[in-house]
Amino acid sequence: MANIIQKIIENDKKQLKKLHKMAEKVESYETACAAMSDTELQAKTPEFKQRYQNGETLDDLLYEAFAVAREGAKRILGLFPYHVQIMGGIVLHNGDVPEMRTGEGKTLTATMPVYLNALAGEGVHVVTVNEYLSARDATEMGELYNWLGLTVGINSSTKSAIEKREAYACDITYSTNSELGFDYLRDNMVTTFEEMSQRPLNFALVDEVDSILIDEARTPLIISGQAESSSALYYRADQFVKSLNGREDYEEGDDYKIDVQSKTISLTEEGIDKAEKFFAIDNLYDLENAALTHFVDNSLRANYIMSLDFDYMVDDNQEVLIVDQFTGRAMEGRRFSDGLHQAIEAKEGVPIQDESKTMASITYQNYFRMYKKLAGMSGTAKTEAEEFREIYNMQIIPIPTNMPIIRVDHPDLLYPTIESKFAAVVRDVKDRHEKGQPILIGTVGVETSEIISQKLVESGIPHEVLNAKNHFKEAQIIMNAGQKGAVTIATNMAGRGTDIKLGAGVVNHPDSEYRGLAVIGTERHESRRIDNQLRGRSGRQGDPGVSQFYLSLEDDLMRRFGSERVAAVLERFKIEGEDAVIKSRMITNQIEASQKRVEGNNYDSRKQVLQYDDVIREQREVIYKQRYEVITAQESLTPQLLGMFERTIDRIIAGQAPLGKLDETGTQDLIVQVESSFLPDGEITASDLEGLSLSDVKTLIFDKVKAIYAEQMEKLAEPDRQLSFQQAVILRTVDTNWSDHIDQLDQMRQSVGLRGYAQNNPLVEYQQEAFNMFNNMVGAIEFEVTRLMMKAQIHPQTTIQQDTGPKVVTTASLENLTDVTPSEASTNDETSGLDFSNVKRNDPCPCGSGKKYKNCHGRVNIA
Repeated sequence: MANIIQKIIENDKKQLKKLHKMAEKVESYETACAAMSDTELQAKTPEFKQRYQNGETLDDLLYEAFAVAREGAKRILGLFPYHVQIMGGIVLHNGDVPEMRTGEGKTLTATMPVYLNALAGEGVHVVTVNEYLSARDATEMGELYNWLGLTVGINSSTKSAIEKREAYACDITYSTNSELGFDYLRDNMVTTFEEMSQRPLNFALVDEVDSILIDEARTPLIISGQAESSSALYYRADQFVKSLNGREDYEEGDDYKIDVQSKTISLTEEGIDKAEKFFAIDNLYDLENAALTHFVDNSLRANYIMSLDFDYMVDDNQEVLIVDQFTGRAMEGRRFSDGLHQAIEAKEGVPIQDESKTMASITYQNYFRMYKKLAGMSGTAKTEAEEFREIYNMQIIPIPTNMPIIRVDHPDLLYPTIESKFAAVVRDVKDRHEKGQPILIGTVGVETSEIISQKLVESGIPHEVLNAKNHFKEAQIIMNAGQKGAVTIATNMAGRGTDIKLGAGVVNHPDSEYRGLAVIGTERHESRRIDNQLRGRSGRQGDPGVSQFYLSLEDDLMRRFGSERVAAVLERFKIEGEDAVIKSRMITNQIEASQKRVEGNNYDSRKQVLQYDDVIREQREVIYKQRYEVITAQESLTPQLLGMFERTIDRIIAGQAPLGKLDETGTQDLIVQVESSFLPDGEITASDLEGLSLSDVKTLIFDKVKAIYAEQMEKLAEPDRQLSFQQAVILRTVDTNWSDHIDQLDQMRQSVGLRGYAQNNPLVEYQQEAFNMFNNMVGAIEFEVTRLMMKAQIHPQTTIQQDTGPKVVTTASLENLTDVTPSEASTNDETSGLDFSNVKRNDPCPCGSGKKYKNCHGRVNIA
């Protein structure tokens, strides 16, 4: 162990020596930059950009660019980066984490690598923990960047898609981590390229990197939507399905046909006719009725495939419960996905429960690993060095402080009970307050801060309480926390990124114990890092200060991980009574050992989240990449569609001829399936297929499908309108199936852990099932695209409009279906007299809106 520690120390020394030399080289340009006029210094930015375009790397430009940014900061901000800040900036440029103590000026340190990397023109994202800090840093540091000729944008949750796009188009964009992740997910749910906001992810510099990439990494980002859960529509679909005639052994004239082996069911031509009459629509398989067909399909399954007391049961509370096929027991809390459970509830006449649906998700780990380069700043990251290295491939490099730290860190004080501990805290605060010393009281949670506040009120001590509910107020309170006699109660995480500046008379108190800011911790956090952050609020830039932690045997950390051993120590020392207190290195060691165990548990938790997300990471990248190719397509997607048609036909034939040969029943079933999905009735007969090999059968069907597809495209005439229609069909189908797939994976993730009881590895089980589900989803997408392309009702003069984003089915959008074709509906607006026939996609729209035709009256409506 000693050798390992020695190697780490020696390695740090070697790196610091190299950084020291590089920083000196930056400083060697100081005189030359200082001699430049403002105009000359500003002209360096276009010069650097040109040199980069001519082949120089950012590493080549580092020394001069850092020197220019440094000189610019002195002139515009009145701040001149120290030697150690230059070292930290170099570490950031290299894609690592400089561990810089609180008050060492991390915000100013970041200006140099941000400026350098922005020269490439590919975008730099500066990531903060809240929107207040984003706005503050963008405003303050933005003065420097703008003066140097770079653009700065602020991305916030309140901005529209257009405003976000403008922010991301800037050289430097300030944003929070959550907004970046959600924008990425939203970008992969839009239907046109113009609606995407982010550019390809280039360089992210994360402030308080341990908070964002470690503390928040246990919870993935999830976009949820209301599932198709209109009670009225479920009952309506159920009413229709119950009116149908049919049985398992299909006969001519039946309304539906059941495939017993695969447990699938579909409407026949007779059934489709009845559906169109029942719902007063022209074409059940038109694009605008895609959601309705989903409701009908689920009702068919619920009524004629799913069996009461076999597949499910209804309990005394009128709730539908799934029956486990292996044990025969009801599976409490589990529900069939994709609307099937609601369809069964409608069938049984019980209350229909709404469900939320996971539409898109990603972990912070996988999001930030997509950047070409990732760097971060923190004052307390060394304890998580292994995780940063394993997950993000980032090294933690401690940077020396500019001034020696003279803060006094007292040993922890341990009390038998929480009450005795709080009493001691109040006595200490009262004493220090009377001496005029500013005090910051750190608590683990809001509840503790309220208890301390009440006790201070009872003792007549004025104070401020901060629990991170208002970011603007938070920064103001923290900035005033260093004034003489100020008492501030805050959660341990509050105030990160904001300096506590000491007021007049605070530094020069005659008693050294009362000089500077006093930090009082009321409990140890489960992470040593958080405790170090609280301590680090005091003693910045060589200021005096003091820190003291108060603990009790009843603290949560002690009860969970060490109270028995610590209690044994107390007994050994024969310490009794409410006011008993102990100072011992043994106690401190025991507490740190407890913290290490908790940190290990939390790391395992984050790693598990990542392992499960890694399973779908490749699937997500495949879907998002292909989706992007569809959105940005400039030419017809016919080659891709023909491939989908062919693979769909292959799957259907393989399903009806598992032994490599079609028998009489298989031939009849194939004809029914192909005609109900792709071809008009009577297009193929049994005699057409008689004596043909499977390859010839496929060729015959494929040729007919291609012919119908060609007819469909002819109705749209212009290539631009054909492309818009192709994009609309593919995107709607992909989005519906992908969000269903994500939701099913999410539900499986919550239940797969139970398989560990059967001696199966839950992660391996999840990987295998996710792989199979993905393949099934791809097949379902290609089948649905083929069906919609063949069955969609296209009018030659249809005005095509497109969604502005992902939509969720609502009662209003489906219950009010009327017998109006798109071409008829389009004549009801005030532009009906305009001629759109010869307008190209990128031409200005004739309606005078100022938008391109493809973004106005040329958009495809697939809702």
